[in-house]
Amino acid sequence: METEGEAVPHEPKRTGGAALPLLDYTAACCHGGAKMAVLAYSLGKREINQHFTIKNAKLISLAAVLLLLCFHTALRHYGGGDSCEWLLSRGRYLGDNVWQPYGCMMHKYKSIEAKTCLSKKRVVFAGDSRIRQLFYSFVKIIDPERTEDGNKHEDIFFQDEKSSLNVDFLWYPEANNSMKERLMSWTHEASARPDVVILGAATWSIKLHSGSSEALQQYKVNLTAIAVHLDRLAEHAEVYWVLQDPVNEDMLSDNRKMITNQQLDLYNEVALEVLNSSKYSRRTQVKLLAAARQAALETIINSDDGLHLPESTRNVGAMVLMNSLCNKRLRPIDGSCCQTIPPPNLFQKLSACLFLGAAVVFVVLHVLGYNRHRRPVPPDVESLEEKKPAAAAVPLGPKAPFLALCRMGVIMLYFYLCDRADVFMKEQKFYTHSTFFIPLIYILVLGVFYSDNSKEAKLLNREQTDEWKGWMQLVILIYHISGASAFVPVYMHVRVLVAAYLFQTGYGHFSFFWLKGDFGLYRVCQVLFRLNFLVVVLCVVMDRPYQFYYFVPLVTVWFVIIYATMAMWPQILQKRTNSSGIWHLGVLAKLLGLLLFICFFAFSQRFFERVFSVWPISKLFELDGSIHEWWFRWKLDRFAVIHGMMFAFIYLVLQKLQVLSEGKGEALFPAKISNLLLFVSVVSFITYSIWASNCKTKTECNEMHPYISVVQILAFILIRNIPGYARSVYSSFFSWFGKISLELFICQYHIWLAADTKGILVLIPGSPTLNILVSTFIFVCVAHEVSLITNDLAQVVIPKDSMALLRRLGAVVVFSLILLLLSRGNRLAPGT
Repeated sequence: METEGEAVPHEPKRTGGAALPLLDYTAACCHGGAKMAVLAYSLGKREINQHFTIKNAKLISLAAVLLLLCFHTALRHYGGGDSCEWLLSRGRYLGDNVWQPYGCMMHKYKSIEAKTCLSKKRVVFAGDSRIRQLFYSFVKIIDPERTEDGNKHEDIFFQDEKSSLNVDFLWYPEANNSMKERLMSWTHEASARPDVVILGAATWSIKLHSGSSEALQQYKVNLTAIAVHLDRLAEHAEVYWVLQDPVNEDMLSDNRKMITNQQLDLYNEVALEVLNSSKYSRRTQVKLLAAARQAALETIINSDDGLHLPESTRNVGAMVLMNSLCNKRLRPIDGSCCQTIPPPNLFQKLSACLFLGAAVVFVVLHVLGYNRHRRPVPPDVESLEEKKPAAAAVPLGPKAPFLALCRMGVIMLYFYLCDRADVFMKEQKFYTHSTFFIPLIYILVLGVFYSDNSKEAKLLNREQTDEWKGWMQLVILIYHISGASAFVPVYMHVRVLVAAYLFQTGYGHFSFFWLKGDFGLYRVCQVLFRLNFLVVVLCVVMDRPYQFYYFVPLVTVWFVIIYATMAMWPQILQKRTNSSGIWHLGVLAKLLGLLLFICFFAFSQRFFERVFSVWPISKLFELDGSIHEWWFRWKLDRFAVIHGMMFAFIYLVLQKLQVLSEGKGEALFPAKISNLLLFVSVVSFITYSIWASNCKTKTECNEMHPYISVVQILAFILIRNIPGYARSVYSSFFSWFGKISLELFICQYHIWLAADTKGILVLIPGSPTLNILVSTFIFVCVAHEVSLITNDLAQVVIPKDSMALLRRLGAVVVFSLILLLLSRGNRLAPGT
């Protein structure tokens, strides 16, 4: 982010040799101190901007990605890269009852999912009372109404008739001959063999033999004999041995005092030694469940009797088992543990060929000696107002589109590695107030640090709208990565930010059409290309439906609606209203018609669904085979765009009538009116926040949101613009992010968040804060580069010649229909 350096203040002249009065001397010192602070502030910004340019940042991020790829490859090769092993053995608590396996995400299974996964299977738990507890927690995932009503020292059976699922508990308190004989019967009789076996025992051996060393040796002998049959059974079934959980020695009853944590550790060491033994022809396939033990180390203090685990900890063990068994079958998007990598589909392979082909052509052109090109300055996506005159842009050379595709190919490879390949780790989100509000304070400080004078002081000038989009996007990013949607007051305020984006869409496009009257096909294609290029590429590379990136379909549809409203006969522009004020009524009539159109769709869900369920339109708006998500997103902010259009119309009319004072340092209205509007705005802003903070459910608040979100939006605009000094400054920090806000919003799905936004990408395991800093740095650099690539390709793909443009549009339509026909009926579902 480069900012212009501020003028260094001159040093004041000294007076003659006479001493200054004490008061004057103090004032001079204070004044000098303030000037020194300003000087330090200015020089600090200048020093940062001189060395930390975006070009250097991108080089650093590229080097970081390459190093991280090497690190994670080596970590998986030498440190054990099996996410199933991570799930079963390692993890930590994120908060009360929220367990985070090391390096992967654990899905929280519901009853119907568990029944689907385990249909027609037999699951057997064999062991002591602690295994019985694990059995009950497992069964309660399948049937939440199940109670612990079985006899303590007897077998217990559970059956779900609809799914033909059987889950049994067999009472084997010791690892002895009885357990071995049961395992032998399963290995010899295929019809009786379970599909899943979970075993564990040790506490009874310690209790019955008072923790003697002889009992430990006998346990080792027995377990060694059992391990042979476990290994044979594991050839046809999934077998788990549960390591012993710790105890709370202070709470143990007298007849259990000999069951110490030291004894349990010795028995666990024996189990690890025997079951990880290499005496057999190959390593045993028995899986060791140690995650529940690790969780219990933190929660055993809450045990009722010191021996048996609290229910929350038992649930962790049961859910770990369910993820180990079912993730590879059901492939839940938020359950990355134990999932295998699906092979690339046809479209992903074709996209790889396209990027590789572009690289080959670029190398050939480079060898032939074509000169490099200079990138034109990217325009704003919403208004398409160039920062420099279009004529000033240097024509792109023949290498430009191929170089852009090469860069895009490298970036898409990073996307694929982050969120489709099993290279980097993923973790679950967990909301706390500190994870959301502390980063907000950080970005606020940075925003204030990078404050500069505006080039103009008009209401919602370019620098201010970029600033607005920038800080909103940063808040939304923090909201997503912190999982703050779980906190309803934050959720409702972020909903206002999304509405504000759509408000700006209506404001920006209406202003452009009203002032410039450019309804040409070239501009329409430019806007649509810039809005949709990245998303279309991601739909192919990441195998996601278009509606998955919901914000882009939303703004695309609204742009088409705004264009149709303004372009249809009669075209009413500012030039026409200059000749006759009656045309203003025509604009209001158009806006009223648009409002009625919105209301008709909003209150006719069946008609809405019929329109957007027609093929091939349905392919753009369906998610998981339904347009419910599209209906929800569209309806939630249905009035935001027309609010923005109406605000733009009123503002531009008042500006034309010279009612507003938009000079630097001038209040927007006369003093009394400005003070009154400021007071009303502040009260309205606070009132909305109080209402949002008192919301009980999202459903209840979402019903009111479309009607009242504009209150806070307008309140913010007036508070930000009425005082002249407020319009005269802006944050270059927020403005910089505002210029790439669309790319930031889309890129976060796969290279900052993970598992299609359900989790968090982990580039640096073991250090959450450092991981966020590094992943954010790379993510921002990638988003900025994508914005430049989009601009480069837009200059090539969208020609200004109308006939050439029509031919290309025809080719795009035919190609798109071919792709839709190829994908019809067998793609665009999560996990495929």
